[in-house]
Amino acid sequence: MAKLYFKYGAMGSSKTANALIAKFNYEERDMKVWLIKPDVDNRDGVSKVRSRIGLEADATVIRSCDNILDMYRERDGVDVIIADECQFFTEEHIDQMREIVDSYDLPVMCFGLRTDFRTKLFPGSRRLFELADSITEIKTICSCGAKATVNARIAPDGRVITSGQQVFIGGNDSYVAMCHKCYMKHIREDKNR
Repeated sequence: MAKLYFKYGAMGSSKTANALIAKFNYEERDMKVWLIKPDVDNRDGVSKVRSRIGLEADATVIRSCDNILDMYRERDGVDVIIADECQFFTEEHIDQMREIVDSYDLPVMCFGLRTDFRTKLFPGSRRLFELADSITEIKTICSCGAKATVNARIAPDGRVITSGQQVFIGGNDSYVAMCHKCYMKHIREDKNR
């Protein structure tokens, strides 16, 4: 029986690398993977999925107005769907992926962030927590050695940013994974600057 999987972690936890490794493993067994990503994730090019360690693959770009269920029905022979940056999908997209699992007995593996830089759930992640059959944390560590759970957004001057738009596409220069204790420590120190 197929499942809807949500594999989440903080920035730098190798979520995309894990997604691309899963893709490789399916393809090594002559299975067809449909790799998808939301259009808002354009860091590495419109239709590229690229990990920090250099793994990359082409993906189908999903716009907010697209219907993943309808797009799936138009494809031939898909054995698994792997979705990267799933926090940026709409709640409707997550519902459509759930429907694919239920109606077509097809596994769907979603990789992404749990929360934004303000420690608030992304809509796509929230819906996955509500609907996923399997939820797994991909762990990473803070510079202090503790488990990182916060995606701290960093200003050009090094301060931790605590307000602004939820979605800001950036890389290692814009975000740092931290434990909550270090995150709060940075916020307090930045207020006293």
